[in-house]
Amino acid sequence: MRHVRRAPAAIACLLVAACTGSGVTDASASARADGGARTEWTFDREPSDGSPSGAIVFSGGWLIRAEADAPSMPNALCQTGNAEFPAIALSMDPRKDVSVTARVKPISGREDQAAGLIFRVRDKGNYYIVRANALEGNVNLYRYVDGHRIQLAEGRTIVKAGVWQDLRVEAVGAQLRAFFGGKLVAEARDDTFAAGGVGLWTKADSVTCFDDVAASSLGAP
Repeated sequence: MRHVRRAPAAIACLLVAACTGSGVTDASASARADGGARTEWTFDREPSDGSPSGAIVFSGGWLIRAEADAPSMPNALCQTGNAEFPAIALSMDPRKDVSVTARVKPISGREDQAAGLIFRVRDKGNYYIVRANALEGNVNLYRYVDGHRIQLAEGRTIVKAGVWQDLRVEAVGAQLRAFFGGKLVAEARDDTFAAGGVGLWTKADSVTCFDDVAASSLGAP
């Protein structure tokens, strides 16, 4: 008979909701990409004026700062730099089927007012993007390959500047689905990337804040 070792209590508490009441870890902790594992970033346990611990800044200026209307007080993570595609990886755990959600607030930008999530991130030049744009009034899905962006799908919807809104993406196999305000707005099929990390994204001069970011593995890893 094969014997299975029990996980130490500390690890079990990380993975089982009953240990904390929520089954969620903050940005200062790490989480495994096991089936059903969930990681949440509220940015409230880390000092302001820096990027989240463990994050990898690909481009742009990403700083934790106090936001008076942050969904989870007191902090949010805001992008205030100017680059072609500002992006940050919050975790490089190789999730396959995954749901990524965030509260997003595009604030300003003459060229763009974009708020995006990146998923199945391999490195700074290869990943998928779901992006909401307050200037264009749409939510689009893209693949980003070797630093080049290719549109996969577009969904027309109202995206407001200066207001917190819900953005979510689900990737199951080759099926990619984008939700905004709880409604399905765009979907596509693409099998370029099978697994990877998760993070955040904006475009050009967009000043955008993010809060209550969460990544959940769907099904078995």
